[in-house]
Amino acid sequence: MLKRMYIHIILFALISISQISLAEKSKTFNPKDLEFSTFSICAIDPETGESGVAVTTRVAFVGSRVAFVRAGVGAVATQSYTIVEYGPQGLDLMEQGVSPKDAIEKLLQGDKSPDRRQIGLINMNGESAAHTGEGCSEWAGSRQGKNYTVQANIMVGPEVINAVAEFFEKTEGSKMPLAERLILSLEAGQKEGGDKRWGLMQSAAVKIADPNSPVMNGNQISLDIEVGEHPTPVQELKRIYYRTGEHLGWREFSEIKGNDVIELQRMLHKLGYWRPELELFPTTPIFDGKLEWKRADPEKYDQAYDKLDLENEKLYESFGTLDLETINAIDKFREDHKMNYTGNPRGLVDMQFIETLRLEYYLGSK
Repeated sequence: MLKRMYIHIILFALISISQISLAEKSKTFNPKDLEFSTFSICAIDPETGESGVAVTTRVAFVGSRVAFVRAGVGAVATQSYTIVEYGPQGLDLMEQGVSPKDAIEKLLQGDKSPDRRQIGLINMNGESAAHTGEGCSEWAGSRQGKNYTVQANIMVGPEVINAVAEFFEKTEGSKMPLAERLILSLEAGQKEGGDKRWGLMQSAAVKIADPNSPVMNGNQISLDIEVGEHPTPVQELKRIYYRTGEHLGWREFSEIKGNDVIELQRMLHKLGYWRPELELFPTTPIFDGKLEWKRADPEKYDQAYDKLDLENEKLYESFGTLDLETINAIDKFREDHKMNYTGNPRGLVDMQFIETLRLEYYLGSK
């Protein structure tokens, strides 16, 4: 009887704990409890004449609502209970010669909830200003410096904007493109904790305006990348920027060397595309040791392996590297087999090339 009572008590406790956990979890994950705020950086590059904004938040598609740039004018970030119209209106005011500080005052005139707004502006003279209303959720604040303004709310603390600002300052005069500086500045802030909320969705964006950009639509927005929703939007923003611009870092590469390159050269040689003057392509070195030497004469066995390594090394000195000569042979083969397509890099060895080469190598003579 006593044992049965203990079992009932334990079960009751487990059920109670489970109910409490479910209630807490439900409260934590309720989308209605989420407030949608952000951290952003507005900046200019005086040398290139570019202006830009980079931003990330815990709501989908942040770029179209927060980030605004105009070539030869500056940049605006409007966030925290966002009034989207403040973006183009702020740019209009700065284009008329109104300073960022005065522009913010004009924007907030007649606003019934200025204490909820957060706005950052910068013009092409490097003058910047920001407004953080007292009603913005903690932690909230901004920081201005040479050619930038950073603003944030519902952060883990001021270390977020400090990290963003310090990275941007550190890259001043480095010749790093403005877009990359902005993205990596966001990444620095994210590494410090970034947005402290538990959000169901996250997004990030970067926009650059360049008066020297030959963009055909005439708006001179030279870069506009929006990661509408992603588990790690800032990292995805960086990946897209590097990949689409083919900037260093968009792929990994190294010296291409190995048995597969030797196989490629052997096939191209037989078909007359690579070193036709070479009478005979060398065979692959073979291990000439014997398994019984492993136990009976280990030294002799090791010598056989050393000999094999030396022969392979000699082979790789002359063969097995995807060099310019091999690339030329690949390109000629592709040309002869009508596999040249717009956008293909030189020396492309893709599956279409490999299948065509392999069939001709093994079946061509028949």
